[in-house]
Amino acid sequence: MLRAERGVSRRQLADALGVHYQTVGYLERGEYSPSLHLALKLAEYFEVPVEVLFSTKPFPRLGA
Repeated sequence: MLRAERGVSRRQLADALGVHYQTVGYLERGEYSPSLHLALKLAEYFEVPVEVLFSTKPFPRLGA
């Protein structure tokens, strides 16, 4: 959601993080848990605390 709100494509984000663009899709769908390093790089990229992006509890579904 944050990526889309900021107008960043999956490929742009992947390039900035040094990962494959499909990895971004897996992260967004919750199909992949990132390493601590990748989670921190994501938080740094978006300039937010890592807790904004990841939680031990599931986030509520959008539109619920």
